[in-house]
Order: sequence, then structure tokens, then C-alpha cells
Amino acid sequence: MLEIRDLHVHYGAIAALHGISLEVPAGKIVTLIGANGAGKSTTLRTISGLIKARSGSITFNGEPITNLPPHEIVARGLAQCPEGRMVFTNLTVLENLRMGAYLRRDKQNFPKDLDHIFAIFPRLKERLKQTAETLSGGEQQMLAIGRALMSQPKCLMLDEPSLGIAPILVQTIFSKIVEINRETGLTILLVEQNANLALEISHYGYVLETGRIVLQDECAALRANDEIRAAYLGEG
Repeated sequence: MLEIRDLHVHYGAIAALHGISLEVPAGKIVTLIGANGAGKSTTLRTISGLIKARSGSITFNGEPITNLPPHEIVARGLAQCPEGRMVFTNLTVLENLRMGAYLRRDKQNFPKDLDHIFAIFPRLKERLKQTAETLSGGEQQMLAIGRALMSQPKCLMLDEPSLGIAPILVQTIFSKIVEINRETGLTILLVEQNANLALEISHYGYVLETGRIVLQDECAALRANDEIRAAYLGEG
């Protein structure tokens, strides 16, 4: 569904991505793991059109999307749930969810889609009229994912969904990610600092180091890899 080929990205004179290539098959959860500064978030932001690629190609559903404006990429069915959640703090939960559907024309389907979001995240229904700033970090993450789902994406990109969330809610968020993938078949590209959890719920993984992919494999194989266990899983 999503294919990146030889992607190069620079911040000014500094190279952030050095020709990375990866694939995200339809219906799968694919994860990018790596240390801070490895280029994981840069990869997602480039796919989303928020950062311009210097060279290389990004293809989504067989069509080139490299350096398209972000709103056009969302309209094609590729949504990102950003690092730090970035909810609209002065808007209510309901208003945030409606913002996720901003580009949609089928307003008549909103109630059904809201019910779907509330089935996944019942807590959002309880907080429907509260402003987003009154929510906990975990509730804001639920809202950010729900907002992205309201755009009816074909592929959802999640950037550090566990960041700044109480440990007890991290497991809840990750179980919901698995549930969304399993029940709807939604394709997911996951960037996550918690490599153990990311590899546990994903089908395939890529390891980034200083803007390069140094390893890729089925997640079960990566979890069994001695180097990965020592470097990212706190083992060995």
C-alpha cells in the first residue's frame, strides 16, 4: 500500500535520511524502531508532506505522493497521528473529532463513525463535551487516534503513541491499535520509542540508525536478534 524508495531528506545542509527504502503492505502493522534522532519521525513527516524530500519517491496505493501538500495526502487516505498528540486543546472532544473529518463530504455518515470511535474508546464518549485540555495524556492520545480515524484513512501513521502516557494506559492504547487493525483491516505504520511493545504488536519491522535502515525482518525474528535485544529491548 505504501512504498518508499531511496528517500533522502535534509534539514538545511544536514542530511536526516540517507536513501531509505521500505514497504507497508495492506492490512499489516509495520513499525520503525531506533534511537532518538534516528530519523523515525522525519520519515513519517516526509510521507505526510510536512517535510520536503530532496530525492527519492513515495508511492501510496500505486500513485506517487512525493512532496504533495499535506491536505492532498490526507484526502487520498493517509492520515498521521502526530508525536505529542497535537489535539486542539480549546475545542471539545466532539469538535476535535469533527475536525478529523474536515475534508470529508459524506456528513451523513458522521453519527455512525462517531459510534465506531466510541466503541473503540468509550472514555471519549464520557468526555464528549469537555475541552481537550482537561483530558489526561492517555485520553488525549485516544482522541488524537480517533480524530485521525474520522478522516476514514486507508493507512494510519502513529508517531510515538506511548510518549508521555501513564504506563497503565500505554497497554490500553496498544491493545486498541491491535484491535483497530484486526477488526477493520486498517494498515498501520508505527513509530514507537518502546521497541518491545512495538515489535510485540507489529508484523514487520525496520531498524533505523542515523537516517539509514540497518536491519529489517519479521518482528518475531527481530525480537529474537541478540543485537536488537541488547540495543533496544534492554536484554543481554
